Amino acid sequence: MNLEAELARARDLDVSELADAIESIGFECTRCGACCKGYETDDGPEPHTATVFPDEVRGLQEGADENYDWRDVARPMPYGLTDGDDGLEGETFEWALQTSACGDCRFYEEDETGQGACQVHDNRPLICETYPFSVDLGGTSQPMGEAVDEEGIVRAHECEGLGRDISREDAEELARALKERAVRELEEARAVADAYEPVETDAGEVVVHDSEGAKHPDGTSIPE
Repeated sequence: MNLEAELARARDLDVSELADAIESIGFECTRCGACCKGYETDDGPEPHTATVFPDEVRGLQEGADENYDWRDVARPMPYGLTDGDDGLEGETFEWALQTSACGDCRFYEEDETGQGACQVHDNRPLICETYPFSVDLGGTSQPMGEAVDEEGIVRAHECEGLGRDISREDAEELARALKERAVRELEEARAVADAYEPVETDAGEVVVHDSEGAKHPDGTSIPE
């Protein structure tokens, strides 16, 4: 995969065409919370996993009413890590939103009627703002499994809100965020590839490589 070529494609995406596709598929959030919760698999419970950029982690810290540290907001993406005697260990290349003990996003809550709400909605990451949609470009993420519908380059993933009417204004807002996310994901992937240097890890140690370099799980940089 040529990241530069895919990044050029992402930057050339036409917001109006993306909005056309979103309108054709249709979407309205029902606040069911399914995209914020952990879920069951054949191998057991799987925690909610949503990618988050380093600057989005800081944005969530700064915009929160509580005094969050890095670990309160983000955790190392588990993919690529292995189970050691003291837990996960090894190297990974992304951050994921932190989860609660039950596997749900730590910022997800439900009211007395069971309707879901995001505690950081105004500062939510692009992956959350654009779900259940993604774009079919190499190097961009495909959240929560394979697409269940598609229109042109736009993919739609499992969500009970699909197929509902969406206004043109909302479709265009979603399309702009979708394009921004595609560009950001590819810029992040390119920066990680350019900056990557293997780090020798000890047993039980985790290293996260992001666009800002190698980091400990608490977000602090590992000296070169």
